[in-house]
Amino acid sequence: MASVDGIGAAVIGSGFIGTVHVEALRRLGVTVHGILGASADRADAAARRLGVPKAYPDLDALLADPAVDVVHVTSPNRLHFPQVRAIIAAGRHVVCEKPLAVTSEESAELVALAAHTDRICAVNYNIRFYPLNQHLHGEVAAGTLGDIRLLSGRYFQDWLFEDTDWNWRLDPAEGGTLRAFGDIGTHWVDLVSFITGSRVAAVMAELVTAIPTRQQPAGPVETFSTERSTDTIARQMSTDDIALLLLRFENGARGSVAISQVSAGRKNSLQYEIDGSRGSAAWDSETPDHLWLGHRDRPNEILQRGPALMNALGSAAASLPGGHVEGFGDTFHALFRAIYQAVAAGRMPDRPTFATFEDGHHEMLLGDAVLVSAREGRWVDVASVSAPIVEGALA
Repeated sequence: MASVDGIGAAVIGSGFIGTVHVEALRRLGVTVHGILGASADRADAAARRLGVPKAYPDLDALLADPAVDVVHVTSPNRLHFPQVRAIIAAGRHVVCEKPLAVTSEESAELVALAAHTDRICAVNYNIRFYPLNQHLHGEVAAGTLGDIRLLSGRYFQDWLFEDTDWNWRLDPAEGGTLRAFGDIGTHWVDLVSFITGSRVAAVMAELVTAIPTRQQPAGPVETFSTERSTDTIARQMSTDDIALLLLRFENGARGSVAISQVSAGRKNSLQYEIDGSRGSAAWDSETPDHLWLGHRDRPNEILQRGPALMNALGSAAASLPGGHVEGFGDTFHALFRAIYQAVAAGRMPDRPTFATFEDGHHEMLLGDAVLVSAREGRWVDVASVSAPIVEGALA
């Protein structure tokens, strides 16, 4: 791996995911020079808590810091587009949390901007970087499962189960029109698309708002916080708690997935099964070190993550010996290792294993298709909702 010595970073966002970014960067050996938060007080508090030397007063101050080479964007969704646009214009590398933007028109512009720079522009679909998912990507490419026929699964959480549960993602002005699908459903789709090398071509969707009225606290609430405020205001909900999708993939495979943020007892359970003409594979994010491999004419297998047992892609994503479980936080370390290797090399890999802005834009187009399908009750081709890539947007 190319050395990350001398590469400096800054993180926009001081909440749950911003903290995960800081800790993963430190583990990688990257110096985090500062944090930009939603307010000066929150940024100062986060900088002290994390031992980061600086809290920037605004984005201009961050981009004026010559020590910062890479900027990580973990702010609310509505801020992604203007912040990423400014970061690229300032000549910095950028790692943006998903979604890349809140509209496909915005993400199309960011794709065009990325195409006109030699900076590394990545989207933080970290679930790709559980080592067994990298391994399976390599196995599918090698034909181990044969022709892919069916992809099925779910992504269930319960952190918005109660009507008193609140987060900025519930506000369409902050998080966008789609919520359960936009927040976690796109992770599932990106993951299986990466593993199989085939994107979604068409979708039939149903969106459900299971809790029509929620109690919004008067003050800010951290993601996954269990604290409850008695000072609340009733808010009518329009975003999805549940999304049910039928899928057609570019390679001819069919798929189905259920997405929920209101499934009691499911803390963060992403499951998929991929069925091919030669075999099947299944995985669950809550038991991430085990991959089920299904066979017709011989016993099924459980592959336990271990560098000596996986192919080169899986081994490259692993940091610990077999039997030492690698979890959610480890995926950020593996993802950033791949991104910062590209930063150190000074160019995008020919076949990046991390998500690019083009990948992030496709997820935005898929979201548009989901909305049209749910509203009109029909299959929608993703290509039919395509936002054009605006050439020359950098100027």
